[in-house]
Amino acid sequence: MTFRATVLTLYPEMFPGPLGVSLAGRALADGLWSLEAVQIRDFAADKHRSVDDTPAGGGAGMVLKPDVLAAAIDSVAEAQDPGRPILALTPRGKPLTQARVRELASGEGVILLCGRFEGFDERIFEARPVEPVSVGDYILSGGEIGAMAILDSCVRLLPGVMGAASSGEEESFEQGLLEYPHYTRPVTWEGRTIPEVLRSGDHAKIAAWRHERASEDTRLRRPDLIERHWGASQAPPSGARRRDEGEGT
Repeated sequence: MTFRATVLTLYPEMFPGPLGVSLAGRALADGLWSLEAVQIRDFAADKHRSVDDTPAGGGAGMVLKPDVLAAAIDSVAEAQDPGRPILALTPRGKPLTQARVRELASGEGVILLCGRFEGFDERIFEARPVEPVSVGDYILSGGEIGAMAILDSCVRLLPGVMGAASSGEEESFEQGLLEYPHYTRPVTWEGRTIPEVLRSGDHAKIAAWRHERASEDTRLRRPDLIERHWGASQAPPSGARRRDEGEGT
């Protein structure tokens, strides 16, 4: 089964962009997934092909019109195609997680609706099964870059895309923690040496060190992930302590 991606955008010329190279590009050329970029403006009904209007109640900027958005969605989300969720890229959406990416990658594909200007008329979320999604707590000029990020994160999980299926199992977020730090040759560089445990050949000690470093780095850099990880496991990872246990000074 080919993973089918459809992007609804005002700038279809942006695609495939980075998705046309490296792992995603090779998988696209090999037919492991397909990509269609659809111009939202083609569904405007007036002679000026208007896709936006001023916000109700006043204010700066413009808002994407619900009738145009609905027509674009309806053109690609056929009744016989219920297996592809519709995601709208918006900072008002639920943050994307690796767990959600895995769900998407295991399905038939995805339809991505790219926002522009001040965003979407809220009624589109009431009238169509559109899931608002955010790729981070920052503002982009539009949803296209976020859509590329979602597609890249999905495509790399498709069977046959990564050289070894196990290569992604210990990466950041897969187990609720950041990934442990990596080293490679030369053994010594600018006076800095690869940790001795990684050169010991003792796989049990190496695994323990990696888990401890993943836990500690996550605690220091992303305490929100640590809290979520503890909540899921009912116990803190080894090598990590809760922030309210106190720290030495």
